[in-house]
Amino acid sequence: MKLFAVFYTLGNIAALASTCFLMGPLKQLKKMFEPTRLIATIVMLLCLICTLCAVFWWQKKGLAILFCILQSLALTWYSLSYIPFARDAIIKCFSSCLN
Repeated sequence: MKLFAVFYTLGNIAALASTCFLMGPLKQLKKMFEPTRLIATIVMLLCLICTLCAVFWWQKKGLAILFCILQSLALTWYSLSYIPFARDAIIKCFSSCLN
């Protein structure tokens, strides 16, 4: 479980870092903390950290799996912020499915 959590987290960090070649690392960091992406960035970074904490310090495998799932969702939501109106479309889709 420890190896899975570490490699999963490293994979998501690599996926996030892979976008740096498109616009450069400094511009990427500036865009990460713009008001439209701030919450998604914070949630994503917290999930990365909490996954490692759950597996190494808290010794909770179920919590580590939960944080891995949340990592994927947070990274997806963060990535959708770069596509115009993508998050609005997702919200409308889910709201119409729930109503």
